[in-house]
Amino acid sequence: MFKSLLKNTDYILIITIIALFIIGVLGIYSAGYGDVGDSNTEYQKQIIWFCAVCIMMIFLWAIDTSVFEFAGYALYAINLVLLVLVLTMPSIFGATSWFRIGGLSYQPSEIMKIGYILCVAKVMTMYIQNKETPQPDKRKSIILLSVIAILFILPVILIILQPDFGTALVYLVVTGFMIFKLGIKYRYIIAVILLALVLLPLIYNFLPEHAKTRIDVFLNPELDPLGDGYNAIQSKIAVGAGMFLGTGLLKGSQTQYDYLPVQSSDFIFSVISEEMGFVISALVVILYLVLILRILKIAADARDIYSSFVAIGIAGMFAYHFIENIGMTIGLLPITGVPLPFVSYGGSNLITSGIAIGIVLNISARKSQNVFL
Repeated sequence: MFKSLLKNTDYILIITIIALFIIGVLGIYSAGYGDVGDSNTEYQKQIIWFCAVCIMMIFLWAIDTSVFEFAGYALYAINLVLLVLVLTMPSIFGATSWFRIGGLSYQPSEIMKIGYILCVAKVMTMYIQNKETPQPDKRKSIILLSVIAILFILPVILIILQPDFGTALVYLVVTGFMIFKLGIKYRYIIAVILLALVLLPLIYNFLPEHAKTRIDVFLNPELDPLGDGYNAIQSKIAVGAGMFLGTGLLKGSQTQYDYLPVQSSDFIFSVISEEMGFVISALVVILYLVLILRILKIAADARDIYSSFVAIGIAGMFAYHFIENIGMTIGLLPITGVPLPFVSYGGSNLITSGIAIGIVLNISARKSQNVFL
């Protein structure tokens, strides 16, 4: 039984996340080197969290896949309540996204991603099953699609109210990945994309001032080089300074003199690019491509449609974080507070990423219909 699970487990995926974590810890260590206080011990906390996450991943790998259906409802409901309550918390970095208890913090929008993926995967599975019956019930199909829309709208509105537009976009990308699997005709998807592009100028007018400023500064950082454009400018300087082999660990001027903002989390890729150079930063990109492609392969080989939907949603989550975080550090996308999974410092995102990989490894290990616990 366990022999079959071990045989089917995707070890390339495990090696990939370990490699990303090691590179991330080196970057976090360098980012906090010489600092006084918590920043100097962030790499130690990250190692402890990762060890705890590894234990959690083993547990998730071992349990029966059916547990995820119930767990999805529970995670969604609990974190939806927490997303309401977190709006009453003090603002941190301009957003009310965290609960702070002593030295620990919890960001409900992170774990909600898992609950959302699991719930939407279940509803989409029911939609497919209804659609494939000899006489599909159109009324039931409309109800199921409406439920998906509600599951999406509730957390997204609450996250936007924080405000945290970067995290809100994760849900949009995840839903987009899962809709492709759902089998909705491409012409409808293209129509929605074109409509969104046409409405962009109108949407811009309704954005809060800080969001408009981020977009303006993204298009031209020199508009406010010492204010809102500062992060983008310093990040690009750090990435460019690394050149091919990097300045060397603990030797990057942008990193060591704290020119880079939030360098252990949001701008960790800038630290890696400056001190480890193009070689290692390119390796990070390759590792993420491997990560996403392996998850998509696991989705294709999954033993049932529910597991396939879950894996595809998780692939979408990692794809968004990878593209947005690296894109913003090199000036191709607007600055948001989106971390780089397994690389950036932070417990909430590391736990979320670990849960996601644990679920994917579970699906991978059970790709044979004859494997049960």
